[in-house]
Amino acid sequence: MASSNIDQRSPGQAMWRGALCKCPHCGRGRLFRAYLKVADQCNSCGELLNQHRADDFPPYIAITIVGHIIVFLMLHLDMTYHVQPITYVVSMIPLAIILPLAILPSTKGAIVGLQWANYMYGFGAHRPD
Repeated sequence: MASSNIDQRSPGQAMWRGALCKCPHCGRGRLFRAYLKVADQCNSCGELLNQHRADDFPPYIAITIVGHIIVFLMLHLDMTYHVQPITYVVSMIPLAIILPLAILPSTKGAIVGLQWANYMYGFGAHRPD
């Protein structure tokens, strides 16, 4: 069995910290410098964060989650009450726009945390002194 010099990182903890928009390493510093712009490095521990490659995965996850919520609500409304189609237009379209935008930073943070925990794309290769 070969020994590894790489420290073990908890993917669950890193994803949770990322979902809270905190540094996946220390959990104290801010992960984002703007709405979806990941900071170059943690302002608390100095961990480099600019190696992430989240790309289109966070929006895909956010849209999938919101799609399931909206379909559930529509089915529930249709089975419980007899609603007019305009009710869906008035209620579900705003939800379909607002909910993905609301959960997108947490989703992206969780993906960045997962990449950090698994040493993907150079995460952890170099630490500033």
